[in-house]
Amino acid sequence: MDFREDEDQRLIRESIRKLCEGFPDDYWEQHDREGIFPDEFFKEMAAAGWIGIAMPEKYGGAGKGIQEAAIILEEVAASGAAMNGATPVHLSIFGMHPVVKHGSEAMRQKYLPPVARGELHVAFGVTEPDAGSDTTAIETFARLKGDHYVVRGRKVWTSKALESERVLLLVRTTPKAEVTRKTEGMTLLFAELQKPEVSITAIPKLGRNAVRTCEVVYDDLQVSVEDRVGEEGKGFKYLLDGLNAERILIAAESVGIGKAALRRSVQYAKDRVVFGRPIGKNQGIAFPLAEARTKLDAAELMVRKAAWLLDNDLRCGTEANMAKWLAAEAGFYAADCAIQTHGGYGYAREYHVERYWREARLMKLAPISQEMILNFVAEHELGLPRSY
Repeated sequence: MDFREDEDQRLIRESIRKLCEGFPDDYWEQHDREGIFPDEFFKEMAAAGWIGIAMPEKYGGAGKGIQEAAIILEEVAASGAAMNGATPVHLSIFGMHPVVKHGSEAMRQKYLPPVARGELHVAFGVTEPDAGSDTTAIETFARLKGDHYVVRGRKVWTSKALESERVLLLVRTTPKAEVTRKTEGMTLLFAELQKPEVSITAIPKLGRNAVRTCEVVYDDLQVSVEDRVGEEGKGFKYLLDGLNAERILIAAESVGIGKAALRRSVQYAKDRVVFGRPIGKNQGIAFPLAEARTKLDAAELMVRKAAWLLDNDLRCGTEANMAKWLAAEAGFYAADCAIQTHGGYGYAREYHVERYWREARLMKLAPISQEMILNFVAEHELGLPRSY
């Protein structure tokens, strides 16, 4: 078993680090504080070809796998960009996965190349006010009328909606009461966002404020049948196809945040002198940082295992879920240690670790909670009765 990265993967890691050097912590602090989308960063990533890393070469991508995408997102987060930098890239790298796998050839040719070039921003619209973890409870409905659907409903937690031209939108096309299985009757549409029939409102939130998350109301939005992803009624199945990849990438980002936090706290522990000696000499400071490093390394190994399994078309549901759980825990622990190591200064924006803490906390909630992952492991690996 070889744990070493190959030459291409090492080159990707080094290239991303070099690109991110042009966007220091102060850049991300300002964009987070002022709620400004990191357009310059996104354009540089696109110009370098990183946005299309996991898209097929015939559509302008690089044809690489989740292993390479995970390296990119980990390094972006680890640079200090955290989720303010990782999310815009993540949504473009991974968001089009359903179109790559299930879209028509015409749809792929029309939309994938501009997404790979960074010219077309895409959001993801699934969650609703009364449908969070239970996706089958969505009520946004699309009524077929001739050659188009008419969409009416409301979504929440749609990230990057204000900057995106299109949204992958999960809707019901058959009422839940009329289907045999509750996962049936949902359809995935690739809809326009910047239309008069769409109202977008940013949701004030704790962190990751450079990428605004929104409530989106669809008031009889027309969507062409040609912009339907795959078959009608199979949208939920198409979503499931991408869940393992999404969790692996989120896990990589969590590891990256933890590494950024640990890097700053270790340096502070070396530089900060109290009672005539560096505070890092005290075991009360050193041991939590050593524990943070241990947890991050363990999480990173599970991320790599899950990504390798997925890229080799092997079952990876358990590993992808475990990677997300371990990485979210490890990233937040490292960020919390960073604040504690800095003492009062850790609460100040100037030292940046409070921003890492705010963004690492998000990873324990989204896109799936830690509790739901433990439900999965308990049921599918331990054989315990389902609890919901």
